Amino acid sequence: MGAPRLNQPTSPVRGTGLEPARLLAAVDAAVTYYRAQLGYVEGPRAYLAERGLGVVVKREWPWRLGYAPPGWSSLTRHLLAAGFAKEELVGAGLSTRTRREPDGLIDVFRDRIVFPVRDPVGHAVAFLGRAGPGTADGVPKYINSPETAIYHKGQLLFGVAEQQDRLNERWMPVLVEGPADVLAVWLSYSRSRRAGAVALAPCGTMLTDGQATILRELPGAAQGIVAAFDADPAGRAAVDRAWQLLRQPRSPNPLLTAEFSAGADPADLLRRPNGRAQLRAALQQRARPMLDTVVDHRLSRLIERHPRLLEDIDGRCAAVRVLAPLLFESAGPDEAIRVAQRIAAQTGAGVDTVVIAALAQLDSRYPPRTAYVPTSNR
Repeated sequence: MGAPRLNQPTSPVRGTGLEPARLLAAVDAAVTYYRAQLGYVEGPRAYLAERGLGVVVKREWPWRLGYAPPGWSSLTRHLLAAGFAKEELVGAGLSTRTRREPDGLIDVFRDRIVFPVRDPVGHAVAFLGRAGPGTADGVPKYINSPETAIYHKGQLLFGVAEQQDRLNERWMPVLVEGPADVLAVWLSYSRSRRAGAVALAPCGTMLTDGQATILRELPGAAQGIVAAFDADPAGRAAVDRAWQLLRQPRSPNPLLTAEFSAGADPADLLRRPNGRAQLRAALQQRARPMLDTVVDHRLSRLIERHPRLLEDIDGRCAAVRVLAPLLFESAGPDEAIRVAQRIAAQTGAGVDTVVIAALAQLDSRYPPRTAYVPTSNR
């Protein structure tokens, strides 16, 4: 017997006013459907295997990767036949209404490898969809489910539910760009290891305050939090944003950055000879302080705008004045000294120049108060 037809929600958040259990059931049914579809098509499976993720395709749990077929409404027709109402499919973020036919529905995900997103309890609540191999230029590489009554993307990190065992064992959290990177790090550590790194990714968004709070509160964060993003402009911007969010309030935990070659990411490294060992080393042994990376990024942007900036003393001093405020973001005196030495080395200025610039910044922030001089009554 089909589910009763419900009134269409008026809230901008899909699914408001609908029964949450029905929305969860619809998403779970979509996971099963997409998982079955992956077994029917060679292209997506071959692509995942090429990226070193073939093991994840073969294993049902915990990730349950799937494939959304290219038809306009394959999933929609399947779930309607299973007894779900149109409002429930829209409310769960699985279908969307067409412009020409308000009552018509099409699938949100078409011709995409799909990664289920789970809440901390383990319920599938949304998907991240990666464009299939051979997709035309101009098509977004990733799309994600819309905000719904059961999915608040800024409050979830991909990979938390699936890796609770490693998180509970206080493995060090690593922030990566996307789901393929999460799986690459997951595969780099065998189950027999007692310690390691566990990767998590924002759900198709820039890192949010809520996600930063989740990271800081993980048991393994006491060892440090590592940012491991692509070595491209977007990746550098993501590291800088992670620094600003993770250090607020001032973090007692080490904040680190994993370095990759230009255009590479954890998933790319996995495919190289001895890639798993290389990835583990990049995340743990070779990670460096995140503030050092932020200094380098800020200086790189300056030089991109002013290529001859460091060719004379005036330019070097100007660069120091831009970088000096980062000293006040240090975790303590030792780090401040190290960052001052780094700024001096990177700009070619003396450490005394960096100190003078920092003191000038301090004076501008906290100008001295004018002394009160009492006047005598005559």
